[in-house]
Amino acid sequence: MSKFEATEGQNRMAPNATRSDSTQPDPTKPHPTKPNPTQSDPMQTLRSVSDQQRSRLSEGWVAFATTVRREIHRVVRIWPQTLLPPVITTCLYFIIFGPILGDRIGLMHGYTYLQYVTPGLIMMAVLTNSYQNVVSSFFGAKFQHHIEEMLVSPMSSESILLGYAVGGVFRGLVIGAVVGVVALLFADLPIVHPVLTIAVAVLTSVAFAFGGFINAMVARNFDDITIVPTFVLTPLTMLGGVFYSVDLLAEPWRTISYANPILYMVNAFRYGILGRSDMPLAVAFGVLSLFIIGFYLVAVWMLRRGIGIRS
Repeated sequence: MSKFEATEGQNRMAPNATRSDSTQPDPTKPHPTKPNPTQSDPMQTLRSVSDQQRSRLSEGWVAFATTVRREIHRVVRIWPQTLLPPVITTCLYFIIFGPILGDRIGLMHGYTYLQYVTPGLIMMAVLTNSYQNVVSSFFGAKFQHHIEEMLVSPMSSESILLGYAVGGVFRGLVIGAVVGVVALLFADLPIVHPVLTIAVAVLTSVAFAFGGFINAMVARNFDDITIVPTFVLTPLTMLGGVFYSVDLLAEPWRTISYANPILYMVNAFRYGILGRSDMPLAVAFGVLSLFIIGFYLVAVWMLRRGIGIRS
């Protein structure tokens, strides 16, 4: 090979070598980072979580409103069975404790006997009907296996519980209002603290609505839903200061009566109407709050575990 041919061959190879070296990355320079397609934007993630939460809240509200609407419609549709009997029963109480026995008993703490027992009779109608509405309605749905469909739906346990409870509160307060209007025909009620009166009625109705829900959860047949109202609720109501003042009791019955939660509810309601109570208001509201929170937590826990439904 001549010297000229060798030099020409090196000249032809030099550009190729230069191009080959230029395509290789320089180890001294930092590599540019490429965006990871699997890595999501934090703001996009927050927006997605927020949308999911709004969707759950919307579904829960729709489920709650549907349950409440169905319960109220049931109460109104069969009003001769749900609203009329308690009013008639309470009217009989007014007739008995007014013209028949009231004049013979005389005054109690400065009020006529009918004035004194009327707040207790109204409260008895409120708590009894709130309890019975929830226990009968929820057990009927459980007996017909509608609750299983609700549990597997997007409805939360809280929505189911509150939906039935509001239906019971509606029935209890409506009956309480009707009984109160009828009571005004028989007795002069001053209603000293109207806001307090309504608050006590609402809280008592909520507490016993939750209690009726628990009874319906553990009941296995229709006889079980009548045991608690007959053997527990009625005696506690009769011994809860509805027809007498706890100050008239001798020991140890007075101390034993303090263990009756209905005693505090009736006296708080009586204070709202007459301005007179045998119990401190703070203690009464404390007992009400304790029962509402306790019954609510127990009912939600039982519903989430399916006690009385899946067993």
